[in-house]
Parts: sequence; C-alpha cells; structure tokens
Amino acid sequence: MSVLIVIPARYASTRYPGKPLVELRGAGGEAKSLIRRSWDAAMSVNGVDRVVVATDDDRIREACEAFGAEVVMTSEDCQNGTERCAEAFTALGGGFDVVVNLQGDAPLTPAWFVEDLVAGLRADPVAEVATPVLRTEGAALNGLLADRRAGRVGGTTAVFGANHNALYFSKEVIPYTGKTYGDADETPVFHHVGVYAYRPSALAAYPLWPAGPLEQLEGLEQLRFLERGAHVLCVEVEAKGRQFWELNNPEDVPRIEMMLSQMGLA
Repeated sequence: MSVLIVIPARYASTRYPGKPLVELRGAGGEAKSLIRRSWDAAMSVNGVDRVVVATDDDRIREACEAFGAEVVMTSEDCQNGTERCAEAFTALGGGFDVVVNLQGDAPLTPAWFVEDLVAGLRADPVAEVATPVLRTEGAALNGLLADRRAGRVGGTTAVFGANHNALYFSKEVIPYTGKTYGDADETPVFHHVGVYAYRPSALAAYPLWPAGPLEQLEGLEQLRFLERGAHVLCVEVEAKGRQFWELNNPEDVPRIEMMLSQMGLA
C-alpha cells in the first residue's frame, strides 16, 4: 500500500495562534519549531512514500522550506486538518492507497503509531479510517482530569466496541470511572492520539459533508465520520516507554519539553 503523510499546519489557531512556529527545546537544549519536530516524526516512519506539509500561511511555508520540507499550499477555507489533507491530496493528483494525517501539534508521535495504523487498514478491508488509541495509566488519567478541573482541554478520549469500531470521541474524560488510580495503575480510559489514516474514498467524501452537531459541540473533526456512519477503526497502540502529549495550549510547552528531556530526544 503506497502511503502519503500530510502534516496540516495553520497559523491562526484559536487557542494558540502561531503554534506551528513555537520553539521546543529538546534534551540537548536545541530549540526546534513544533512544525520541524512534527516533520522529523513523520520522516522517521517506515514504509512511507512521500511526506508533505499542508498550510495556508507563507510564514509556515518559509519556515518549512528552510529545513527542507515539501510544502503544499492550501486554501484558508479548510475548517480542520482532515479538510486540509483532502485538499492537499487532490492538489498532488492522488495516487496513494493510504493518506495519513499526522497533525502538526503532536511531535511526540512515535513512528510505530503510524505504522500500526497502516497495518490496521490493511487487515480490515471494511475500515475507512484508522486512528490510534493509547490505554492510560493512572498518571496520565489524573493529568487529564486535572486539566478538565482547571477548565483546560488536555486531550481527547475515545470509547470503542468489541470490534474496535469507534463509538465516540470526547474532550471530556470518558468513560466515567469513580475509582482512584495510582500513577502506574492501568485504567479503562483510552487517550485518543490525533493521527488518522484514511482510504482515499473516505477522505474525498469528508469535505462534501457539512459538520454535524456533535463535531460542532466537541470541536473534534473525526466525529463527522461517525455522524455519517463511517467505519472508524480504533487501533490500540503501545507506548513502549515513550511519553505522549499534544501541544494544545501554551501551558503544554514546558510539559512537552520535559518529556523530550526525559526521553533523551534532541
């Protein structure tokens, strides 16, 4: 299966304007922009035929071209990363069996998360979209709960059926559990990792559907697929000692820098 990775990036983020160009210091103290770290993550994935950044902003384009990335310019009308990926895929002329949306705010995404998604689509011919979920330990769950108590969106959680078909995604912490967990305890809550692998037919259909009420309420693009009855496969992935967090708010910068340092990532 030929694979294209698209990294959608926009400057005008509602919660964090200019986020792709924010610099993050790694283990050796070197500062790299968020979009550069996301590009490096994409380039480390095995079995990928092409990687592009999709943006509508010349500042991001110039920064990406300075470190050697291929850039596809897209319109300002894209409402989310999936729409931007669809536009970039069309601009490139198609020609790939799988399109991966590696969102530009997740520089800690391990290569095997993406590799597992592609394998998931290969093994499930009915699946139209695949996305990774990571079972939380107590420390991560307690962090999500603390963020919600403070009024911050610290991450997205997912629930799925016995066949791993997605049932729902939410910025609230679901499913509810009244238990208290130690930092190393396994929990029933799955952190949704914002990476997607699409079949071209599903990606082409997505921009033609209007955003539904759940997508608008939650602000989660993947809910458009569920509201239209698409088969979204949740692929459980393993952290293998890696920490994971998205950069959603300015407060996440020191958290991610600490993780980069602890994992020895320059």
